[in-house]
Amino acid sequence: MEKSPAPEKSSSFARNDSKEIKDVEASPVSPAVDTSPDALRGPASEENEAVEESNAEEPDLTLPQVWDEIDVFLGRNSDSPCDDGESKTDSDPVEIPRAVELLSKNVESMIDKYAMDAGKSKFGHDPEEDSCFFGSVSRLSKLADKIGDLKPSDENANVLCSSSLNRTSSVLQRAMSFLEEELRAILDEDSKTGSDDSDPKSAKARQSSSFNNYGHDSDRCILPDPEPASTEEEFPCFMSETISIMSKIADTMISAGYETECRVLWMIMRRKAFKSELSKGGLDVLSIDDVQRMQWDSLEREISTWIAAVKRCCTILLPGEGALSESVFLGQPEIGQVLFGDLQRSVSIRLLDFAEAVVLTNRSAEKLFKFLDMYETLQDLIAAVDGAKRYSDDPRKEEVRAEMVVVKGRIGEAAVSIFCQLESSIKSDSGRVPVPSGAVHPLTRYTMNYLEYACEYKDTLEQVFQQHHERAIVETSDSEPMYNMDSPSAKTSPFSVQLMTVMDLLDANLEMKSKLYKDQSLRYIFLMNNGRYIVQKIKGSSKIHQLMGDTWCRRRSSDLRQYHKNYQRETWYRLLQFLNHEGLQVKGKVSKPVLKERFKCFNSMFDDIHKTQSTWVVNDEQLQSELRVSISAVVTPAYRSFLGRFNQFLDPGRQSEKYIKYQPEDIESLIDELFDGNPTSMGRRRT
Repeated sequence: MEKSPAPEKSSSFARNDSKEIKDVEASPVSPAVDTSPDALRGPASEENEAVEESNAEEPDLTLPQVWDEIDVFLGRNSDSPCDDGESKTDSDPVEIPRAVELLSKNVESMIDKYAMDAGKSKFGHDPEEDSCFFGSVSRLSKLADKIGDLKPSDENANVLCSSSLNRTSSVLQRAMSFLEEELRAILDEDSKTGSDDSDPKSAKARQSSSFNNYGHDSDRCILPDPEPASTEEEFPCFMSETISIMSKIADTMISAGYETECRVLWMIMRRKAFKSELSKGGLDVLSIDDVQRMQWDSLEREISTWIAAVKRCCTILLPGEGALSESVFLGQPEIGQVLFGDLQRSVSIRLLDFAEAVVLTNRSAEKLFKFLDMYETLQDLIAAVDGAKRYSDDPRKEEVRAEMVVVKGRIGEAAVSIFCQLESSIKSDSGRVPVPSGAVHPLTRYTMNYLEYACEYKDTLEQVFQQHHERAIVETSDSEPMYNMDSPSAKTSPFSVQLMTVMDLLDANLEMKSKLYKDQSLRYIFLMNNGRYIVQKIKGSSKIHQLMGDTWCRRRSSDLRQYHKNYQRETWYRLLQFLNHEGLQVKGKVSKPVLKERFKCFNSMFDDIHKTQSTWVVNDEQLQSELRVSISAVVTPAYRSFLGRFNQFLDPGRQSEKYIKYQPEDIESLIDELFDGNPTSMGRRRT
């Protein structure tokens, strides 16, 4: 630490308002101190009293003069040559200037004066007075070192040096205690500042998507609303003048040999400030047992709070703390680096401990998305650590980064494991009760919603699967690759392979469930409903569509067309057999009994179809419309043609009304009532 210059013609007690410079020069060093003999008598020994008595007649010195004498005394080096070229030896007489005692009294007087200030901050009210105080304390610490190094051979001089050393060290100790308490007060005030208008617990309230069961009513996953942009925040909340004062305190304590006390106090108070800041965000200190015992809803909120805390540390708290350490310990950058590194590691360990505790919880499908959020958060934090230019060569920084990478890897591995559990969920869904009305199966909704939401994390899942999934390529028994051949990225993507595996398992499960329907027509309605739902979900998500590819979608669309044809064959082609012209003529004439039986059978079968299939469900409006149009295009023209050709062979009146139950327009209207899931359609029609 460079020697502080003596103040120019002023002292801590001589004001510079209306006084002339000559008045300041003439002012004694202790006008603000009781200069009576008893007050000037310190706890020194008899030698001090003797020195005081010998100097009683000498005029008091101004503070600049005291500093000048002290600087001259400090400049005397026992190893430096004398004027005659000879070196000083231990036999040379040792003289302790009276300025030493005056300086000690000056420091004590200023401490007493500061102590009388009722304000929280003792410094900053009078910069000139503060400068004088720090200058005096700095010289006092140098004096203690200087006097301690003296080795006089004379016994009286030795006693005098010992007494002066005790006196100087005692005052220095008091000054250091005062500075330590002042630094504590400043740092403590910061830990209490900051807005905290909301309940910390309210910071944990987050919307979340839930995939706890198959009975999800909505087709869409409800994504959390984006958090509102927060106003610009500054941390820590110190004014530049306060930072300058702390820097002076730190410099003075470290130069006086109180580095350990300064560092310990700094770490205690800054950790306290960080704990306060994190608590304001709702982040609690939770043990592994606490996390293990938590229900998922509660843990999910804690994870959201943790993510917000990590992001805040990354963008605001740690950069601000680094800047503070750099400014306060500007004169000792290596100390600032060590302190910031230790604090950064302490905060990081607390955050990483929570993440590791979460990884140890039971893994279930609904946890995937929060795990991926945590993974991305740590990824951003590592990037911020890598990009930080301040203290870039600090080895602690690399240690913290390495721990972050390890925890991030564990979270990624857990995410892969959770996603792969989707296979087990599909395989284990072996219910033997068919879904009523051939509707979309809850397993289909669950799986596709899950995949749609998961693919919002496509890049992250690609990364974690690449790093942690053992199977890069999965092939079927006939060696045909299961991954998408028309997607270059998918050919080398373990995640896309896993996605294909899930889709194949879902297809196989739905095929098995379709066989639970005794009515073959309903079986194909079920396959169409579920197949259409899957295709629409994939086409509606650009990310999942990119992974599955156009080839897969075309193949799926082809399957749907085949289901449609099978449905028409099982239902309506059988009905159209009654409108066949063959077999109606006997010996060249239309057989009325056969014709009547044909109309009767058509009416009966059409009634049964309408009654049954109007209760079936096709939720997709486009598919519903396509089915109705295709049915009407086949049935209505055939019925109109049959009716137009053969109704003349029935006697008008009651016979005609008995067998010709529907007009072509009636057939079209009734077809439009199919697949509404409405069991009363026919009843309304008949009334």
